[in-house]
Amino acid sequence: MARRAQPLKPFKPAPRPERVKAFRLGLSAESRAAMLLIAKAYRIVARRWKTPFGEIDIVARRRRVLLFVEVKARDTIDAGLEAVTERNKRRIVDAAEFWLAQHPGDVTAEIRFDVIVVAPGTMPRHIVNAFDASR
Repeated sequence: MARRAQPLKPFKPAPRPERVKAFRLGLSAESRAAMLLIAKAYRIVARRWKTPFGEIDIVARRRRVLLFVEVKARDTIDAGLEAVTERNKRRIVDAAEFWLAQHPGDVTAEIRFDVIVVAPGTMPRHIVNAFDASR
């Protein structure tokens, strides 16, 4: 019996060099942020967790606290803090609700939304309870 030829996958162009650089910078910033949380006795539960609403950079836990962390890599700490917009917050909260629907055991945990800003030449800045889930 003859094998059927597989249809060719559409050609996907290589990403632009500036997008590759931004992607690598983001991965590096997330790794630095994760190391900071580990140093503060948090356990990393998930990294780059994708949902239909968007991605959660880091999900971490310490005792009964469950953290949803947004990581921003910018030239300065202030620029990183300004980069967390209302739209970002809404996306993170929606993704966190999706997490809780997928992980019902976490519903009783204390939920917190933190931001970690990574800038060159400085220690990452951890903003505890940076925003809440109120609409």
